[in-house]
Amino acid sequence: MNCLIIDDNIIARTTMKQLVRQDKSLTLVGECEDAMAAYQKIMSDPVDLLLLDIEMTGMNGIELVKSLGSKNPIIIFTTSKKDYAAEAFELNVADYITKPVTTVRFLQAIEKAREIFKSKKQEVKVEEDAFIFIRDSNIVRRLRLDEILFAEAMGDYVKLYTTDKFYSVHSSLKEVESKLPDNKFLRVHRSFIIQVGKIDTIEGGTLIINKKMVPVADTYRAALNQRLKIL
Repeated sequence: MNCLIIDDNIIARTTMKQLVRQDKSLTLVGECEDAMAAYQKIMSDPVDLLLLDIEMTGMNGIELVKSLGSKNPIIIFTTSKKDYAAEAFELNVADYITKPVTTVRFLQAIEKAREIFKSKKQEVKVEEDAFIFIRDSNIVRRLRLDEILFAEAMGDYVKLYTTDKFYSVHSSLKEVESKLPDNKFLRVHRSFIIQVGKIDTIEGGTLIINKKMVPVADTYRAALNQRLKIL
């Protein structure tokens, strides 16, 4: 991960650089003593992780994060005060460390950031035009993943539903599940796999996709709730 240190205290920056050097998964791409300089750096260069102080002259660390817009590096706040913790975690930061930063606490925070980084990479690895090949009757057909709304197990067959039709493939739902990227698709019932981004509404134990009702089993409800970004 490319990381940027932002702190107006030179001693704190020096300490953080020493900690960064202990983890080979981190590449230090720079250090900034104020948020404005950091903002310009983030806008111009690829930065995956910010090691960010909060209380700084001018724009503070929380204001910097809010100003980044579509740029969304992973954030680890490092600060001498606990007062900002609640506001910081509302920004979905990876961690919040109070100074002085110990090696153990730093490595714990980096591990959290690493997991988020892996998750982000999985989210972008499947392109919009990614596809699978299916055998539909006697025809081998290319089917774009983005067209698939959901899959339904029907005996020895699985129906793959698109907006205006469905395809029946001779397969088990488990086999189909193994072919679909888990960053887009999710099992919600022993007989159904859905594309999360295609959900229109959810009410009780039923979700609606393209005016079709799909049941959600209790055993899968927690996993579904984790995937949804509900405001």
